[in-house]
Amino acid sequence: MFKKLKILDEKDKRLRLISKDVVFPLSKEEKQTIKDAMENLRYSQIDEYAKKYNLRAGWGLSAIQIGIQKRWFVIVEEQEDGSFKDYFFANPKIISNSEEKIYVEQGEGCLSVNREVIGIIPRYARVTVEAYDINGGKFQIRLREDMAICVQHEMDHLQGILFFDRIDKKNPFKDADKYRSI
Repeated sequence: MFKKLKILDEKDKRLRLISKDVVFPLSKEEKQTIKDAMENLRYSQIDEYAKKYNLRAGWGLSAIQIGIQKRWFVIVEEQEDGSFKDYFFANPKIISNSEEKIYVEQGEGCLSVNREVIGIIPRYARVTVEAYDINGGKFQIRLREDMAICVQHEMDHLQGILFFDRIDKKNPFKDADKYRSI
């Protein structure tokens, strides 16, 4: 049975907290919360379910966005064939990144920010992340473009940073000509 998660709004001060490291093994309840978060993201990307459950479309969700002060997030990426690929990152660290920076031309969005925000957020075009999977196994993954941006966005949440904090307040499109838009 589907469990719609309550996602904190940007005004909630908990979103500004720095998350604490995940300790393994995860409890059965923690694993269920992670599964629920992935299902919420998957359903948010399927029109029929998004309408039925009143879900805003999203790719990523960090634990702090559902009120859990732990260093984990999930990403659910729709594949070209219509299937979905689930990612879980605990205690993530960027261990290398490209020099090239990119930004989302339409602007980044966030499930905790229910308004349009104008401006660019320069992000690394490619990152290598080291993290732990749901069973506590360490892994590395190299990500590009959309997925690299998504991971950097979610990692910001773990530090209490919201995407609009990275937009230049005086000049929201500052240096746009120096970066590639996607």
